[in-house]
Amino acid sequence: MTILCVRFQLPPMYEAALPGLIGLLEEFTPVVQALPPDGALADLRGAERYFGRTAVELASVIRVRALALHGVDCVIGAGPGPMLARMALREARPGLTRAVDGDEVREFLAGQPVVALPGVGTKTARTLCEYGLDTLGRVAAAPLSTLQRLVGARAGRELHEKANGVDRGRVVPDAVSRSLATERPFTRDELDPGRHRRALLSAAEELGARLRALDQVCRGLTLTVRYADRSATTRTRTLPEPTAHSPALTRAAYGLYEALGLQRARVRAVVLRAEGLDPAEQASHQLTFDPVDEKVRRIEEVADRLRAKFGPHAVIPGTLAA
Repeated sequence: MTILCVRFQLPPMYEAALPGLIGLLEEFTPVVQALPPDGALADLRGAERYFGRTAVELASVIRVRALALHGVDCVIGAGPGPMLARMALREARPGLTRAVDGDEVREFLAGQPVVALPGVGTKTARTLCEYGLDTLGRVAAAPLSTLQRLVGARAGRELHEKANGVDRGRVVPDAVSRSLATERPFTRDELDPGRHRRALLSAAEELGARLRALDQVCRGLTLTVRYADRSATTRTRTLPEPTAHSPALTRAAYGLYEALGLQRARVRAVVLRAEGLDPAEQASHQLTFDPVDEKVRRIEEVADRLRAKFGPHAVIPGTLAA
């Protein structure tokens, strides 16, 4: 086990702590890949040799330092590769690292549902389940040709390899991307898609207001949905043009949510992140000559001035659109 997947249990609106926590990991290895809004991958092959400790032992030290220096607990998954470390994280709990040894990879994967495999979306999982391939053990035992007929030549080969424990991924060092995020937790595990959409609407409105207050626009949007079992799904979409316009962010957020195809999912929180921030003065806006859009933008400007004068909750009636 040489790869750790760490998810820091950051309180809402505490995303500014992530760079410091990434720095904590970099004290052990320079090969750290940030996974905003609250996680990271770390390749500890060199650290195991240097410190003379296993990845699981180093994970315990990382957890203690995160608590002592930042007041943040974390859950950690460990495995021979990034894919297996991510999957192990789903079964991890605070204070205990879930480790998958090389010898138990096949056994660990065999009982997992196909949707647990990174890169397998709802549509692919549905197709496989229709043919009785609902677990990774059954996918691993299926002929390669069968998988390729079902999901395509390239996707079928990748699926066959991953289900058999072949993890070709690697940790790509990077910095925490410039971004803004907001989280909408639910008071209870929420099943109602209408409430999910209202939370997304509120989050998109907040992101738009914060971006405009900073005179910035974003080039992409990332949605993270956290479920009752502590697992999460993350999807990213590049916007048609850089924007800080709340209705445009709302449409993109709805599109990301609908693409997940959630069926009676027990959602604990939704996190919306604006990615790839740029100065607003460097962005161009495609004129639509749509009087409704122009009216909404003028109302948005008035609402922003009210917020600047009276505070963030000073929103005039009619500025929110369902």
